[in-house]
Amino acid sequence: MHSNTPRIPVREGIVDDVKAAIGEAFLGAKDEVGEISIDVTRESVADVLRTLRDRFEYQQLMEIAGVDYPARPERFEIVYHLLSVTRNHRIRIRVATDEEQPVPTVTTVFPVAGWLEREVFDLYGVLFDGNPDLRRILTDYGFRGHPLRKDFPLTGFVEVRYDNQQRRVVYEPVKLPQEYRSFDFLSPWEGTEYALPGDEKAKGSA
Repeated sequence: MHSNTPRIPVREGIVDDVKAAIGEAFLGAKDEVGEISIDVTRESVADVLRTLRDRFEYQQLMEIAGVDYPARPERFEIVYHLLSVTRNHRIRIRVATDEEQPVPTVTTVFPVAGWLEREVFDLYGVLFDGNPDLRRILTDYGFRGHPLRKDFPLTGFVEVRYDNQQRRVVYEPVKLPQEYRSFDFLSPWEGTEYALPGDEKAKGSA
């Protein structure tokens, strides 16, 4: 279904055209190395994407990506990657949110966003208001936490292994035994009295 709204051609001044088209939803933009990113208000994201689809011919939503900036008050940035197949041009739309404020779903504009929003929810914990099936999609049942957050431990909380005796997969808390590990906290830069491990003879021959 096509809109009767006049289409706006993609050109060098597209940022100004988008700003004029979306009005107060526009927060800022970057045009670097041929890549255009436009920041918009969280509440307006579905309307902005609909405008880009209908008036600027960005027909495809290629990806929804999450970025975590823990030091920011709104730590998460949600990035929508759009492609115009008729004009061979890409653009990114970005919104900011935190752990509590949901982002409006864009499934009413691009149905493919359903799975993409689930992925961001699973890996970052960002909520999408209006998504009809917001469940985990990549991690296992009962998984705790969101693994792409910067504060998520690299080891995770649970390890999975196959138990030959029980003949099934078992889940166990992660354990990091250190009894058989040797740590050398010295370095070659700590002075002339230090010798690299295994190279003690070099000091005696000097």
